Amino acid sequence: MVGGALQIAGLLVGGIGMIGTFAVTGMPQWRVSAFIENNIIVFETIWEGLWMHCIRQANIRMQCKVYDSVLALSPDLQASRGLMCAGSVLSFLAFVVAIIGMKCTRCVQSSWQAKGYIILTAGLLFSLSGVVVLIPVCWVANTIISDFYNPAVNAAQKRELGEALYLGWVAAFCLIAAGAIFCCFYHCCEETRSHGYSTPTHYSTDSQHLHEKTESSYSKSQYV
Repeated sequence: MVGGALQIAGLLVGGIGMIGTFAVTGMPQWRVSAFIENNIIVFETIWEGLWMHCIRQANIRMQCKVYDSVLALSPDLQASRGLMCAGSVLSFLAFVVAIIGMKCTRCVQSSWQAKGYIILTAGLLFSLSGVVVLIPVCWVANTIISDFYNPAVNAAQKRELGEALYLGWVAAFCLIAAGAIFCCFYHCCEETRSHGYSTPTHYSTDSQHLHEKTESSYSKSQYV
């Protein structure tokens, strides 16, 4: 009962992380314009994402344009494209593998030991996808903070952390937490299985000694 609840909790947390990863990959709010120094035009907000940049005017009108070339992006955004796509694929694959390995899922000619290995694979994939998502989010955030405090960068080119980065941290945490839950479940199952196998062996050894003693006493009485 506890194992089933643990698997469901891991699947829910992993599903939240997977959906969050998809959302972060498509959101344009990675880098948001900063209103500092001479850049005080507050009715116009600039969003820069992995695939497009948007200009929002006075919360009424918003125009978005897809980047004409990947080479026009900064190196951190170029790398983030590939990493976020890889994280999305890995999180989806981990979610599917976790569903296949769920304890309540019945498969033809499948043993519980095989399901345990499937659960472990799902946990490792969730953890790997969380790390893959965490790398571009932290990289872009570090670049934004470095440029913000760099006096050589023009104030109009300075940016602030967007909502997508905060959501990316939450999604990465959920993916890593789901991976830890599934790995802990596999570890607990292995300990239970090892204890379950050691107990019958102990009893069988005692019964074997008792059987040998009985045969020896019987043979002695026969010779007497």
